[in-house]
Amino acid sequence: MRGGIHFANETGYAFQEAINHSERRKSVNTSYLSLQGKVAVVTGGSRGIGRAVALALADAGADVVVGSRKLADLEKVAEEIRAMGRKALAVAMHNREVESIKNFVDTVVKEFGRIDILVNNAATNPGMGLLVDMDEKMYDQIMITNLKGYTILSQLVGKVMQQQKGGNIVNISSVGGVSPDVGLGLYCISKAGIGMLTRAMAKELGDFGIRVNCIAPGVVRTKFSQALWSNEPMMKQELAHTPIKRIAEPEEIGRIALFLASDASAYMTGQILIVDGGGSI
Repeated sequence: MRGGIHFANETGYAFQEAINHSERRKSVNTSYLSLQGKVAVVTGGSRGIGRAVALALADAGADVVVGSRKLADLEKVAEEIRAMGRKALAVAMHNREVESIKNFVDTVVKEFGRIDILVNNAATNPGMGLLVDMDEKMYDQIMITNLKGYTILSQLVGKVMQQQKGGNIVNISSVGGVSPDVGLGLYCISKAGIGMLTRAMAKELGDFGIRVNCIAPGVVRTKFSQALWSNEPMMKQELAHTPIKRIAEPEEIGRIALFLASDASAYMTGQILIVDGGGSI
């Protein structure tokens, strides 16, 4: 309305623009998140974060290999993936045993001929306590599983990806690797090592078209961390300084892994993404 005169054409133009904007929103291009034709490997894939990651990658189009110690549990996840119309393979493996890791990689390559995505997720934390009280057995159990296992598997898969001239490695770490918690010292040290493994391999493998990134979650609602999130006083203290007043669900970490495994993050490598609801701010 100008000076009592209604400009219908201007109103019509604005209305049409609103319609066009709405149509553009309906047809947003998400092809950069597609993993169609890719082969993904997820360790610790039978439950929790590993299962959520495996399903997220399959939902984006990848064929998925899941590995952990218990084959029966892996087969359940593999069936979920097959129900989505993707190929799936469940392979029993132990992240603490080098020969088991080698056999795991050989099995995947024999079955699929390639590995496009590796998600290192297998981990352990058999006990809590102060660093000064930890014995050598506990040290070896945590460091071999959480750090050496990641390193050996990344080496072997990295060589496969070098031959392919491309690939993505996503390491699941923990916010404890950035800011340690009392009583979880050894676990936090192992996770800090994963952060440096990520950065070092990103520098070494970049020339081969291989990206390496890391996710550092806070507390996630899994069986692995149940001792933490089921402790009400501990959670009250934890969430008191967390802007998003809750813990994460496994599926939320799965979506971050999808982002890092896809072309949506094509210009990212050597990065540690902290996903803790803002608790580390």
